[in-house]
Amino acid sequence: MTITMAPCPKCGSSRVALDGVCLNCDPRGKKRMAELFNDMDEKELFEKRKKQGVTDIDGNTYKTVIIGTQEWIAENLNVEHYRNGDIIPQVQDQNEWAYLKTGAWCYYDNDPENGKKYGKLYNWYAVNDPRGLAPEGWHIPNNDEWNELIKALGGEDVASGKLKSKECWKGPISEFQNMSGFSALPAGALARIGRFISLFETCYFWSISQGLDKMRDAYYLSLSNDKPESKLYCFNKKTFFSCRCVKD
Repeated sequence: MTITMAPCPKCGSSRVALDGVCLNCDPRGKKRMAELFNDMDEKELFEKRKKQGVTDIDGNTYKTVIIGTQEWIAENLNVEHYRNGDIIPQVQDQNEWAYLKTGAWCYYDNDPENGKKYGKLYNWYAVNDPRGLAPEGWHIPNNDEWNELIKALGGEDVASGKLKSKECWKGPISEFQNMSGFSALPAGALARIGRFISLFETCYFWSISQGLDKMRDAYYLSLSNDKPESKLYCFNKKTFFSCRCVKD
């Protein structure tokens, strides 16, 4: 059975091609998807699209996945040094982080156990630091790159489920959930009001792109358990979100 991630010539979305059937726009797609999972378990399917992975400066190794024409790290960053070896400060005092305009990270609820599952949360200043947050050969995506990913998975209205992991999310699981292998986890955030929010409910991924108020705001991608769409929003750079990387 042939499995590819080539764009569909009709709708342009990324697809798993089974006998040439697009799972996004062809009415037969749902049936073919069921046939696929009868013949091949999920792990085997994603193995066919998974690359060898990448290692950061701290020795953490991440799975990667090809979606459309892009290659993405399929796990949240968990690094505590910039690419040049300089340490990224950990911030646990909620009063301290509110005044920062330099890079920092934290664990959700300041609990290292959460880091084992969800990685670290970073403010935008760490994302934008010229010393480099991403592994060598990778970078934090800009808005155009996030939008390319969303388009490859069928657009804002359907991409969310295909990006979400089948683990940890509150609510029902879609039959197409994590079809892309991106494995987005609901890691929550440290909000500017000084409290941790949305674990099990929402994932927030930084974009390198800045908002209209460049002194204050930057963009992020949000996926929620109670909303089907995947959209880019703008928020305060002092907020701590998860990070994913795309290959240079």
